[in-house]
Amino acid sequence: MASEGKKKETHVLMVAFAAHGHMNPMLRLGKRLLSKGINVTFAVNEDCRRDLIVNSQAVAGIHLEFYSDGLSLDADRKTSMDLFMESIGKYGPVNLTALIQTIGVEKFSCIINNPFVPWVADVAAKLEIPCAMLWIQPCMLYAIYYRFYNNLNLFPTSTNPNMSVELPGFPLLSSEDLPSFILPSNTSGAFPKLLAELFQNMNKIKWVLGNSFYELEKDVIDSMQNVHPIRPVGPLVPSTLLLGENDQNLHKDKCIEWLDQQKNSSVIYISFGTIIEFSTKEMEVVAKCLKKTKLKFLWVVKKGEELLPLGFPEEIKDQGLIVKWSPQVEVLGHPSVACFLTHCGWNSLIETITAGVPVIAYPKWTDQPTNAKLIDILHVGVRLRSGQDGELSGEELEKCIEEIMVGPSSEEYKKNAAELKQEAREAMAGGGSSDRNIQWFVDEIKGYS
Repeated sequence: MASEGKKKETHVLMVAFAAHGHMNPMLRLGKRLLSKGINVTFAVNEDCRRDLIVNSQAVAGIHLEFYSDGLSLDADRKTSMDLFMESIGKYGPVNLTALIQTIGVEKFSCIINNPFVPWVADVAAKLEIPCAMLWIQPCMLYAIYYRFYNNLNLFPTSTNPNMSVELPGFPLLSSEDLPSFILPSNTSGAFPKLLAELFQNMNKIKWVLGNSFYELEKDVIDSMQNVHPIRPVGPLVPSTLLLGENDQNLHKDKCIEWLDQQKNSSVIYISFGTIIEFSTKEMEVVAKCLKKTKLKFLWVVKKGEELLPLGFPEEIKDQGLIVKWSPQVEVLGHPSVACFLTHCGWNSLIETITAGVPVIAYPKWTDQPTNAKLIDILHVGVRLRSGQDGELSGEELEKCIEEIMVGPSSEEYKKNAAELKQEAREAMAGGGSSDRNIQWFVDEIKGYS
């Protein structure tokens, strides 16, 4: 009789694409669900086992499971991305289904996937488990892709590649504001195929959650309400950014020690992520421009340091610091950082917005051009554009740095960035817009327990 009165625990299964930029927001959502009394299991392909087990803080309280993507553990998934996508698309559904059946289908009230594993929704449908998706780019991208792949609006074509685009909830968009995957000039095959598969089968997704917050993109979010709603549950960033606290373990890092010696709002932080590779000419342009400004800078050069002008590191040793890695969250939260020159990947950008730092946006491909457009809409930074020859111009970069640091709109950028920082914190605080959406989602899935 005692067992009859015991309520069934609510348990969700999260399945993420095997990349840090996909797994980290999902794990942070998992932590939020844990705080609301939901049990969380996180599943990813076997290749990620070591990274996740080592990162014990990120997965604390979350149960981990692994499945085979069909490739050997020593296969190079990064350089053979199309092969990896083909293999995980073929073997992932079979192996994930077997894993869920081994654990027990009845255990899970919901499966949550993210965009680059759309086949997870098919597994959920087959096992009759409700499916949610965590969209890990801004809601702007969700709306654009949904409307593009479902032919709801007109977009550039091979015969009219430079047409302007009018969408509900958006300002007028040019082709340079759109994600590269939907442009006629796109040469990538695997990811547009995945996106088409995802957005043409949205009937399998019961709930869409977004790594953004309502106050950041309210017009776009409202525009999708009667199409296929997205509920923002972010920013899903490290808690130190939301709480305004520093991780004391990182204060020994040389970046932080160097920043501690600089004046408030005096340093340009530069990082272009892990995927973008700069040419020798681009590296030279950035280096010469930074030197010419005489402003302090912290430049993360993950690879390609050999492309810097000969003798440059020695010449600027009193002006700047060049490193292969930085504790980015801690850097963005440091008072000496004045602005961030970035490629505009969404994880970096949402961290920057949460930290209240103005932006110099230099987008290259995929979602980055649209993310840069959001910076323009919010008026928290400037966009660095390549010249007509497609090359980066030192003169243009110098102009952007001047505008963001001392230009007539400089104080307005800072003010707007500070306001968004506060709104981001309030959204995730108890009773805030994102916290309410998370609670709404929890109440929904509890109804399926």
